[in-house]
Amino acid sequence: MSPTIFREGPYRFYFFSREERRIHVHVASGDGEAKFWLSPEIELAEVHGLPEREITKLVTIIRNHEQQIRAAWVTHFGS
Repeated sequence: MSPTIFREGPYRFYFFSREERRIHVHVASGDGEAKFWLSPEIELAEVHGLPEREITKLVTIIRNHEQQIRAAWVTHFGS
């Protein structure tokens, strides 16, 4: 199961239900996908097919939605 947290433009922000407990978010678009850690700070964990300029844009989007992502994480996984 991979619940969608939100969508913005061509990007889908989501997480997998059966993954590690360190808070993170996955992002997918038609061009590729990436995974970002949210703790201890927002940091790129892995990327496939997305250029650097998109990664920079995604970090900004994640910063703007960080509380929403964290709230969705707690709702889905618990504290």
